[in-house]
Amino acid sequence: MGLGQVAVKTCPEGNGKQFSLNAAMRIGNSWASNDVDRYRRHRPETAMTIVPTLETERLILRPHRLEDFDDYAAIWADPDVVRFITGSPISRENSWSRMLRVAGSWHLMGFGFLAIEEKGTGRLLGEAGFQDMRREFQPSIEGTLETGWALVPSVHGRGYATEAVTAMISWGKAHFPDHRMTCIISPENAASLRVAAKLGFREFARADYHGPILVLAREN
Repeated sequence: MGLGQVAVKTCPEGNGKQFSLNAAMRIGNSWASNDVDRYRRHRPETAMTIVPTLETERLILRPHRLEDFDDYAAIWADPDVVRFITGSPISRENSWSRMLRVAGSWHLMGFGFLAIEEKGTGRLLGEAGFQDMRREFQPSIEGTLETGWALVPSVHGRGYATEAVTAMISWGKAHFPDHRMTCIISPENAASLRVAAKLGFREFARADYHGPILVLAREN
């Protein structure tokens, strides 16, 4: 598989972490027909009940798992990871809230972040994906696919961010073709600005959001 190719998979059913209507109907007697009807009626139209798994040459982008949490918290506690994001390490408690927010985004918005796993080692390297944070600055990017990524410093410079986000962009274009993709980056974050440029993002505004930011967008 080349760097530009993405394989899309769905999570295995029956593992207790993902669920779909089809899976429920295949269970048979364990669900009464009125339960299935109730599920169909109340499921939000925008909900993504099965979070995708994307595969590239070197990476697997997959749903976060409970067993990821210690590594996840360690990533967000790393000062080098958060230098241009929050500016200070994120506590274990707030990392847990962040992980729950990621899961909730898929179910409410139909998109979100995926964990980035290195194929060769199974190591959790970070995350990448889309969000809509209702950020309060102008010009507003509310209603867009705000694109983000964060990886452990030990793999910086190896093209992993570009590879992961390229896969997410391909998925986003297929599932949300009418949504503009945006991102916000600190003007001091030269590495992320280079990645954004490779991915086709171009600056269209500057704003202040807990400090100066560049607001970028790409056209589908």
